[in-house]
Amino acid sequence: MAENDVKLLGSWPSTFVVRPRIALNVKSVCYDFLEEQLSSKSDLLLKSNPVYKKIPVLIHDGKSICESLNIVQYIDEKWTNSGPSILPLDPYDRAIARFWACYIDDKWFPIFRCLAVAQGEDAIKAALEPVFDGLVLLEDAFKNCSKGKKFFGRDKIGYVDIALGCFLGWMKVTEKMNNVTLLDEAKTPGLYKWAEDFCADSSVKDVMPETNKLAEAAKDLIPKIRANASS
Repeated sequence: MAENDVKLLGSWPSTFVVRPRIALNVKSVCYDFLEEQLSSKSDLLLKSNPVYKKIPVLIHDGKSICESLNIVQYIDEKWTNSGPSILPLDPYDRAIARFWACYIDDKWFPIFRCLAVAQGEDAIKAALEPVFDGLVLLEDAFKNCSKGKKFFGRDKIGYVDIALGCFLGWMKVTEKMNNVTLLDEAKTPGLYKWAEDFCADSSVKDVMPETNKLAEAAKDLIPKIRANASS
């Protein structure tokens, strides 16, 4: 592969940028990571994603691919001979993986986001219950998808692992800021152990944001998220 053939536009604290970074690592694809400053979006970002104007954007052979899960699927399908398959090969298992990835983005992430920006004891308490309910549902999904193996993708990190695992850094920060425990070993033992295995994997550990560093970034990011939510 030619040098600079693959570029990823992103910002290190972004959960959604973590997804393609893990996928590229799983496939052993070399790439240039171009850090974006979201307060001043680059001309390259605006040109590469003129519709949403958001990160992440993968640029491969001069062509842009946008939206994190779409990028992960592209990486899996483009580099079929590099590393393990990210999406299951069986059509039914593939459909189930896509279903749970959609659930994570469409249902679970919005309620987790409410918890991450909640202010005050009552607001945090109210936001916790639906997050816990979603994690219990995902605990069952993990049992069914993993078949007793380490990951949703069984022996190797797969599509649902990447879809959910990208949030683990921010989950740790949310626990720290709100003095709560989200992945409880007693309530969700499968996910608890899965999170440890996922973060320790060689394709993940170098791109998962460190908790203290992310907590510092959160001091600037969360007020902006709250302001956007109230506007």
